[in-house]
Amino acid sequence: MNIAIFGNAMKQQTLNEVRHLIEYMAAHQIHIYLSQELRQELNLRDYEVYPRADEANLNDTDPIDFALSVGGDGTFLTTAAAVGDKNVPILGINCGHLGFLAEVQTQDVDYIMDRLLEGDYTVEQRTLLSVTCSENGHILDPNALNEVAVLKQGLSSMITVEARLNGEFLHAYEADGLIIATATGSTAYNMSVGGPLMTPQTPAFVLSPIASHSLNVRPLVVPDDSKIDLSIRSRNGSYLVSVDGRSQGFSDDITLHIEKARYTVHIVQIGGNGFIHSLKVKLNWGR
Repeated sequence: MNIAIFGNAMKQQTLNEVRHLIEYMAAHQIHIYLSQELRQELNLRDYEVYPRADEANLNDTDPIDFALSVGGDGTFLTTAAAVGDKNVPILGINCGHLGFLAEVQTQDVDYIMDRLLEGDYTVEQRTLLSVTCSENGHILDPNALNEVAVLKQGLSSMITVEARLNGEFLHAYEADGLIIATATGSTAYNMSVGGPLMTPQTPAFVLSPIASHSLNVRPLVVPDDSKIDLSIRSRNGSYLVSVDGRSQGFSDDITLHIEKARYTVHIVQIGGNGFIHSLKVKLNWGR
């Protein structure tokens, strides 16, 4: 079995957990791949034998069976971007805080890994967003598991985001920005601005304004086969696009097109570590 490990190499708790995972996998004769950041930070001679987890190794003759994301939800998003369209199932191990994506707690790792090796798990497919721009712009990393957010740049005044849904004019949002979130991302940035929560398998996106100038503008849930086009106006002539937290600046003459990505992210689920469980534990539902 081949397993790739990704993690935030700047956090000691993550490094400690990665060391533990390496010892576990070595004892179970699992072929280990480490992300470049982990290889550099661990800086131990024994770890130099492990190949680097990158796009080349995620591909062909010796494919990766699973990817482990060790950290919080931010690390999970980084892992999902690294895996891309390779259909490698991702298991999130939570060394962070809220952890809607990285659901496995560190104290349960050995038990969860035993279940994984025994084949006692399910795999959920999660929809992503894909964002492209007009001819004079380029998105470096266009796919988002959580959300695409259009934001004002710096301390400038609010921006106007003209949105079209399947070619029909929807609304001109005057706000600090606009979030287009997946069902998976409904518990992330979308939740912080008062957007609705959706179970991860819901075939829908949600458009949620950020600090809207109009009090009668509310988040809108749309089918996930919708085509969304955005034109932006700002006083300083520029705006930011954040794709799962990866930000780029653009000028107002660049328009955006957002739709469902052509592939899905595969997420490993083991036991009761699911969305409803997370709502109860993370958000104290029912307490």
